Amino acid sequence: MEPLTHTPKAHREWNESYYFVFYDKKQNIGGMTRLGFKPNKEEGMTFLFLFLPNGTVAGYQALERKKIYPEGMTLRVGSMTHEPLSDGRWKYCFQDKMAVVKNPEDLPKAAQDSNLILKISPVKMNLLFAPIHKVYEYSEHMTEESRKVGERSGDAHWEQIALVNGEIIFEEERYQIKECMGQRDHTHGVREWTHIDYWLYYVIWFSKDLAINPAAIITNDGKKSIGGFIFKSGETIPIMDIKVLDQKFRDGVIPISSKLELIDASGNRHMLEAKAGPAIPVPFKDEAGRISVLAQSFGSFKLNGIEGGYGSYETLTSSAGSPRPTRG
Repeated sequence: MEPLTHTPKAHREWNESYYFVFYDKKQNIGGMTRLGFKPNKEEGMTFLFLFLPNGTVAGYQALERKKIYPEGMTLRVGSMTHEPLSDGRWKYCFQDKMAVVKNPEDLPKAAQDSNLILKISPVKMNLLFAPIHKVYEYSEHMTEESRKVGERSGDAHWEQIALVNGEIIFEEERYQIKECMGQRDHTHGVREWTHIDYWLYYVIWFSKDLAINPAAIITNDGKKSIGGFIFKSGETIPIMDIKVLDQKFRDGVIPISSKLELIDASGNRHMLEAKAGPAIPVPFKDEAGRISVLAQSFGSFKLNGIEGGYGSYETLTSSAGSPRPTRG
């Protein structure tokens, strides 16, 4: 495993974050959680979103003073913990109450409008992440231009695919999670959401032998930062370029669909078609009044005509400009 923590730079917004996403296709339940630490602000934050089988979404968020992390080997904010084990596996544990809304788009508004909350439900989650893929770090495979454009989103991004086992107890319902697909991300560096014009980050699984993780930041003047990989039959192939052939949003914020051309390190071209499901739009606003929206969703995917792909469909759009197709 990569080092768990890194020495902060002086920037006030220097951040070290840990992200985990999983989806059980058979039971139609999935979720994502993030821990983020800003030691120069003595701040720790977390969220946990669960997309439930009946179409509702449960959410939990916490922000607290956090001068030192981790606590031993455990990363913790509020009731959410991410814990690396000595054998390379990770444990993800949560026990608290979560707010449930009917429409995922209403979840960020629920804190100000309690009428949007269907109920407050007790949730317990214990999941074990067993890697099937060596840790992949984006910047080791990026061009110098890609690294420079990507500075607003961090200096290093480690990704790893796994099979996930465990249990989620939602109210009285027990979901036994057995070898569903999951992935973790670990990032450090400056993370300034409102200074990024547009990004996409998809975590896509077809099977334990085929997965794909395209990631891109695209500026309003057409510059790009490209990261990610294709994992096929045990081989990890870097993605070197992404061309956005088509991209549809509702109200410039909620993702609908996309069509991308991916070029890998061997020069091979791959066509990826994506359709987003219901999304949770998480807003960010800085002191200058700039606003960005990070949309968290699960979607369906087709790669080179192969159907059946599924996984997370994440986009960020900024008030500074609207996303648009980029060619070349």
